[in-house]
Amino acid sequence: MSELDPSDLLPSERMQTQALEGAVTQIHRGHQYAEVGDTFTIDETTFEVTDVTERTLGELTDEDAQAEGMDDLEAYRRLLERAHDNFEWDDESEVVRHRFERRAE
Repeated sequence: MSELDPSDLLPSERMQTQALEGAVTQIHRGHQYAEVGDTFTIDETTFEVTDVTERTLGELTDEDAQAEGMDDLEAYRRLLERAHDNFEWDDESEVVRHRFERRAE
């Protein structure tokens, strides 16, 4: 188990703030950035990675998008298209879901 820099997993300040507020509880990334049991700290609040699962974009649901702070899957798709140059949604593209929760102190 490692202590991660929160920006390694949550690349924007918006997402880090939403994690503190409880609105973001997971993130899908193109590669694995953490192991189950790894921790990260935002503003003196520690979070623990509870699940790391390989998936495809086609498996994502509205619930996944909402757990990442978006209204629905379509809004999530638009965000990815804005955030990544030359991004094209492909249901077969592999991603890694990282779930985390606030650690009880």
